[in-house]
Amino acid sequence: MIESFQQAANKDIAKQTKAVSRRDFLKLTGMTTGGLILGSMLPISLPVWAHGNAAHDNTLNLFVAIETNGRVNIVCHRSEMGQGIRTGIPQIVADELCAAWDDVHVVQGLANEAYGSQNTDGSRSIRNFYAKMREMGATARTMLEQAAAEKWGVTISEVYAKDSFVINKNTKQKVSFGSLAESAAKINAPAPESLSYKSKKDFSYIGKSMQIVDLPDIVTGNTVFGQDIKLEGMLYASIERNPVLGSKVESFDKAAAMKTGGVVDVYKMPDQPTPVVFHPSNGVAVIATNTWAASQGRKALNIQWGDSPHKSHNSAEYLTELNQRIVNKGKTIREGGDAYAAMEKAQQKVAATYTVPYLVHAPMEPPAATAVFKDGACEVWACTQTPQSTQQNVAGALGIPKEKVKINVTLLGGAFGRKSKPDFSVEAALLAKYTGKPVKVVWSREDDIRQGYYHAISSQHFEAGLNADNSVDAWIQRTAFPSISWTFSGVTDEPSDGELSLGFGDVPFNIANLSCETHKAPAHIRIGWVRSVSNIQHAFAQGSFVDEVAHAAKMPTHKMWHQLLGDDRLVNPKEQGFEYGNYGETLERFPIDTKRLKHVLDDVVAKSGADKPTKQGEAWGISAHRSFVSYVAVATKVRVKDNKVTVLEMHSSIDAGTVVNPDRVRSQQEGSMIFGLSLAMLGEITVKDGAVEQSNYSDYQVLRMSQSPMIKTYIVESDAIPGGVGEPGTPPVAPSLTNAIFHASGRRIRDLPVSKHFMV
Repeated sequence: MIESFQQAANKDIAKQTKAVSRRDFLKLTGMTTGGLILGSMLPISLPVWAHGNAAHDNTLNLFVAIETNGRVNIVCHRSEMGQGIRTGIPQIVADELCAAWDDVHVVQGLANEAYGSQNTDGSRSIRNFYAKMREMGATARTMLEQAAAEKWGVTISEVYAKDSFVINKNTKQKVSFGSLAESAAKINAPAPESLSYKSKKDFSYIGKSMQIVDLPDIVTGNTVFGQDIKLEGMLYASIERNPVLGSKVESFDKAAAMKTGGVVDVYKMPDQPTPVVFHPSNGVAVIATNTWAASQGRKALNIQWGDSPHKSHNSAEYLTELNQRIVNKGKTIREGGDAYAAMEKAQQKVAATYTVPYLVHAPMEPPAATAVFKDGACEVWACTQTPQSTQQNVAGALGIPKEKVKINVTLLGGAFGRKSKPDFSVEAALLAKYTGKPVKVVWSREDDIRQGYYHAISSQHFEAGLNADNSVDAWIQRTAFPSISWTFSGVTDEPSDGELSLGFGDVPFNIANLSCETHKAPAHIRIGWVRSVSNIQHAFAQGSFVDEVAHAAKMPTHKMWHQLLGDDRLVNPKEQGFEYGNYGETLERFPIDTKRLKHVLDDVVAKSGADKPTKQGEAWGISAHRSFVSYVAVATKVRVKDNKVTVLEMHSSIDAGTVVNPDRVRSQQEGSMIFGLSLAMLGEITVKDGAVEQSNYSDYQVLRMSQSPMIKTYIVESDAIPGGVGEPGTPPVAPSLTNAIFHASGRRIRDLPVSKHFMV
């Protein structure tokens, strides 16, 4: 039976806040002997989720430890935010290990550089660790087989593993993994190049729709998220942060806040330097015995804020400036032929400018972190996507070595990139050190909407020149948006190659005369990653413009995509001067393959019926995009009636290479498509006088169930290396939607969200 980490370690968290011996740990986690052991740093440290390093843990490698009772402990070193990674990673390991699934126990990995990067972002958990997890499983299985062979006095070729046993081929004797655990743990690990692996036809778990391990706790309400952590003697903090980036606290009314029942202290947070990086915002914390008191005391602070160079920032005016700038030639980052000369000779020209507003993550669970500081060490519990970054930033803020910081990862109630920034954990750590007591920092919904790391506001301009035969001979595309790099430099005003690799500089079209250009765009609020990152604006502009060019050429959009992509080929943007780099992926490992993109287009059109006639007032729109090295096409059907848009159906086809858990891929597709539809229909953050105007779901709306269409996902069978699945479903949604609206109503939407133009 699979036991979740909540069941194992949090049945009563308060009772566990005490000194924990090895025996206590085993008892509390339900283990009977050996196995994983707590690397406790603090006397009150919780017995949670560390991989063991003691001499008798029966640890076969960094990710696999087997107890003598047969329990197979598999470490998941990634954060679970609903994508099912706490099931996917163990699936891969257990398959190569040949462990019975009922014996598998998932252990959440703490921050530890030994795991490599633990940043759960970029849709890369499976694609980056698929091979390594197979190696971990095969290594442990080989050691168990070797132990059994030695026990029976035979060669390893005369035994094999199956369902948590090793079996003698000759005698049919079998011995359990648990019985072999201690002897196997003493065997030297085999060299990776000596390992043997299963063939695809022999997979037991990979490629199967396995139920996620946390499902029982989720449906019974026993899960523990960042907001759920409770420690004995814990205080609660609510922080009033600067409304305008860079402004500092000039004065506040501490006495008024202290009059609120339950408030025990008021603390001015340290003024933070620039660049903003992951520092907490300037502000004042109200510390109380409960959340309500902290929030009420905060209202009495009457803070006077100092000036800021960003106080004159207004998003509407800023976007107008970008639109005026983007129609002019910019800095060329990729070039083929002479696009400007070819444009002059074109028989027909098409041009359009597209805009996307600031966006925010708005997960169901706002950020939350709890910290304890004692004897020069700190322990944090947080719903974080980046435990290692959290460890480093907390250590830096407290001025202690990172080895003195322990990070416990809870489940995440949604994240979409917000919880990859550890500012909220740093806040909790600073307050824990100040008070000498456990402190939980509670972010409200308003805090999350107003104090985020926002998806950049952007403007994109596209031009195409068509010949007499309606073929495209010239293509110019430009983009301008504040860069995430500014968050780390404080001065950068141009997008990085990494951002431009997300659907802009990697344009896959086979056009003789191409120019890709950028314009400068300084930042005025915190800019960060939001699910799909720069693919959001680039896919919207590119997918919309393809539809506009197709309309001008009087040909189906599907046919125009084929014409622009050209023959089946591998695209190398470096041949035209662009330094492509997609989250560290190389073209050698993940080439840009136009055949795969065309295939998902053909697949979604055929299966959705997007090429079939529709009723009056209804229409289909399609688009496609390659992101996070996966290929996705989306077909959306809408009805436009009485100035109201109703989304009727959405279909997607995804080629993500080898798929570990098809059910999770479908879930991720559905979730990312709803996310993309929500942004396209409703998403907009506006800034006035430097401050975000929205505050909650009432004015930063997300899609309701009544607005959500029927969704179908088609997974392309593939033996290719696994690609990303958490984000690629989002980018093609917006253009497929607005294209459908155009074909249904004749009105082209070039600036999002749709709600600015239609009722939704």
